[in-house]
Amino acid sequence: MSKPLIALTMGDAAGVGPEVIAGCWPSREIHDLCRPLVVGHPEIVRRAVALWNIPAEVREIAEPEEAAPSRGVIPVVKRCADDVAAAPPAMIDARCGQAAYDCLNAAAVWALDGRIDALTTAPLHKAALHLAGHHYPGHTELLAELCGVRDFAMMLYLGPQPTLAGAAGLGVIHVTLHMALRDVFAHLTTPEVIAKIRLAHEVMRRIKGEAPRIGVAALNPHGGESGLFGDEETRIIAPAVIAAHEAGYEAHGPFPIDTLMVRARDGEFDAVVAMYHDQGHIAMKLLGMHRAVNVTLGLPIVRTSVAHGTAFDLAWRRKAETSSMVEAIRTAALLVDRRGK
Repeated sequence: MSKPLIALTMGDAAGVGPEVIAGCWPSREIHDLCRPLVVGHPEIVRRAVALWNIPAEVREIAEPEEAAPSRGVIPVVKRCADDVAAAPPAMIDARCGQAAYDCLNAAAVWALDGRIDALTTAPLHKAALHLAGHHYPGHTELLAELCGVRDFAMMLYLGPQPTLAGAAGLGVIHVTLHMALRDVFAHLTTPEVIAKIRLAHEVMRRIKGEAPRIGVAALNPHGGESGLFGDEETRIIAPAVIAAHEAGYEAHGPFPIDTLMVRARDGEFDAVVAMYHDQGHIAMKLLGMHRAVNVTLGLPIVRTSVAHGTAFDLAWRRKAETSSMVEAIRTAALLVDRRGK
């Protein structure tokens, strides 16, 4: 069986996206796992290659099927306007937002059409995306709309490593995602919690090869302290856990997140369902900041991403960390392989 063809979208050209792609390109591991290609602007990628001073030729191709990557050849399909090459580094710019959107859209269509096996995305800048007229909170929601799905979620995933006891790694799925904290309460419902438990079960079962153990987080401090600090646990979350358990999912909780993440780290759970963005992100990034991977669940395609942003404070200074991109590509290849099985 041939290695999967994985498209790497360059993200916001003013941020660290192009350079993390170029910086990790010489990794033998990447080329052992897949056939990578870049969706972006060839000139931007050439600048990133020059920044890292790596011995690789950027070769523009017309279609993804033409890709013949190697550690010395970076195939790039241009799917954005040339004006992005004039955008300054580390600045919010509508040209970068539009280019990021165009590249992502092209790669998603290829994945839906079966022309590529997966896509791995470098970070885009939400403000630049909005300046370009695309009003999405981020990659996750944009891809859900492109794929025509309503039941989706973001998962942060850490593969097996010394900081984790579980052999399958650890995934954290978020019930609510890119929204103000004050809006979380209006969007937290029993059906939504059940849906995220199901998505967690599906992806971690694919990774683990058997039914995963899922821990569900409480919303309030100390799990609400019997209603003293809030009743969302008894009114919303616990009924969802009971319903999920009755449906055959090995779900448990709700548990306070501070103790739940320790138990998950120690191997008691394969996945954690968090109620909001920072509840899951902070704990996971403390466990493995540069090895965490973003996986979008519920899509008919495989999509992974680095777990960091555009990092304008580091961009185009040869200071960007590349390990998250390597892990994102590794996870995409793993999911493609397990999907086939």
